[in-house]
Amino acid sequence: GDAMTVLAFCREAMTLVGERFERAEYFLPELVFAGEILNQIAEMVKPHIQPGGQDGNGYRAEVLIGTVQGDLHNIGKNIVTFMLEVNDMKVHDLGIDVRVERFVQAIQEHKPDVVGLSGFLTVAFDAMRETIGAIEKAGLRDQVKIMIGGGMVDDHIRAYTGADAYGRDAMAAVSLVEQWIRKE
Repeated sequence: GDAMTVLAFCREAMTLVGERFERAEYFLPELVFAGEILNQIAEMVKPHIQPGGQDGNGYRAEVLIGTVQGDLHNIGKNIVTFMLEVNDMKVHDLGIDVRVERFVQAIQEHKPDVVGLSGFLTVAFDAMRETIGAIEKAGLRDQVKIMIGGGMVDDHIRAYTGADAYGRDAMAAVSLVEQWIRKE
């Protein structure tokens, strides 16, 4: 129970940090610093979380996530990963600058419910589009829901890349996954 209380505070804190960043009260160093603190807390708390959901043998969903090729940003992705884990999802984090083929391999290997593509730079949009194209070519597109997120992502970018949805922040990512698993 205590672990979940700590995580609830983390969630509120990260939401606040995100809002302050959007209002330009916080800048990148604050965001990086908050991300570091979050990672440290996560490491301490993770061993105390009962893994695999209420029934003890299954996560609510499996999510594969990574920052697309050409982009090295990982703070947003790490926060999303953390929030998904706190909400009982199993997350495979492929890291940053993830090659298109790596995403395809990982989908074949893990068979996730949802794939999250993260990217902060505008070059990421083409990489996202390419990645989703490759997932289609591999015949895997109808097996996964794809969400994208990052600095400039909006509905135009979602349409351009061919993703199913985009999330404005980590909480949006969690709600998307929850909507999708309810429909299945």
